[in-house]
Amino acid sequence: MNAIVLAILVMVGLCLARVSVVFSLVVAALVGGLWAGMSVDQVISAFNEGLGGGATVALAYATLGAFAVALSRTGITAMVSDKALAWVGARRDAAPGENSQTGGVKWLLFVALILVGAASGTVVPVHIAFIPILVPPLLGLMNMLRLDRRAVACVITFSITIMYMTTPVGFGTIFLNDILTNSVNQAGEGLGMQVTTAMAPKAMLLPAAGMLLGLLVAVLFSYRKPRGYQSPLNEVKEAKASRPQLSRKQLMMIGVAIVGALVVQLTTGSMVLGGLLGFALLSMNGLFKWKDQDDVFTQGMRLMALIGFIMIAASGFAGVMKASGAIPELVAGSGNLIGDNSALAALVMLLVGLFITMGIGSSFSTIPIIAAIYVPLAISFGFSPLATLALVGTAGALGDAGSPASDSTLGPTAGLNADGQHDHIRDSVIPTFIHYNIPLIVFGWIAAQVL
Repeated sequence: MNAIVLAILVMVGLCLARVSVVFSLVVAALVGGLWAGMSVDQVISAFNEGLGGGATVALAYATLGAFAVALSRTGITAMVSDKALAWVGARRDAAPGENSQTGGVKWLLFVALILVGAASGTVVPVHIAFIPILVPPLLGLMNMLRLDRRAVACVITFSITIMYMTTPVGFGTIFLNDILTNSVNQAGEGLGMQVTTAMAPKAMLLPAAGMLLGLLVAVLFSYRKPRGYQSPLNEVKEAKASRPQLSRKQLMMIGVAIVGALVVQLTTGSMVLGGLLGFALLSMNGLFKWKDQDDVFTQGMRLMALIGFIMIAASGFAGVMKASGAIPELVAGSGNLIGDNSALAALVMLLVGLFITMGIGSSFSTIPIIAAIYVPLAISFGFSPLATLALVGTAGALGDAGSPASDSTLGPTAGLNADGQHDHIRDSVIPTFIHYNIPLIVFGWIAAQVL
């Protein structure tokens, strides 16, 4: 068996057995390296050399986590929830019993969640940190509308996934530029494959169209029917009464911090500097106590620490796989298995990407692993640079929605299960897997054929 195939099987098997992803990556790298004939010292050396590739991304996640916790401490997200709930309640009271009113509120809620989710990965880079803060106060409204929370889970997963797949701002900068483009260029070095950061968003447009189709199917057909939930009457009022009020000056300071973080990120290209500036501005403007800033920063780093360590370990894993010399063997073996059928090759690569990401639970961590394998294979089948970016990017994104260990499913569950009425597997994992992974495979395969 090829060393890379064995390593991936070990890694996925351990992940599915609920072993820590970081531990699984280290063990899989050791097994793969030893199977390829490397000594323990060579495996450790290759792993250590590969670790540096994920350090920048991990640091960016840590600083963004600190910024996210700092924003939550200000109470701005809770205030937005309360305003939305009060406005919707006023509309319903003005026209009681009218289905058109409640239907309009439902679609308005969907649009609002998509916009907030999109902002959480771009202009306000808090990622999934907004979900357990913003969603629980809205559960009373969802219950009043008899809204199927499986549809809401699909909406939230779409909102936090679609932007990093297509837009090089915020987390999209990390996914498209720092991970996808760099991984393809590293794997294609010396093989005649070089891509630019401007090509990545174009390559991911067709796969993103598949995500949009899955969202429409979920909200218009699959989960359109009303679904009943128990709702304590005083739940929303009590939550609202316990939240602090923000002054106009404080709101202005929060706006300055958000805009400042975005401007720095866009002008310098560094998410680290943007996150640090946003955190510093919030700290200096008295939005939370100065003595608490160390605790806030530590909580933020802890929020994103696991993702960061997974990315670092994934870079080390990829380093061992490259040093093992098993990549050319895998390319040749796959070529013999598939033959000259490039369409079949694209489908196989996408399905393998789904398998890997389902085990790891992170598209960001999958890209460095599969790029080293897929880029030489794509070159051997004559795929263009755009098609190669689409294949690698889609194969990495596959499984992010629908994996039990993915933040794209854990995040929605954290908010929707605040009252214990939303099951993680049945109501988040399975719905998002069905509605997003199937369209991604189809549209990713189309992108590989036409680009």
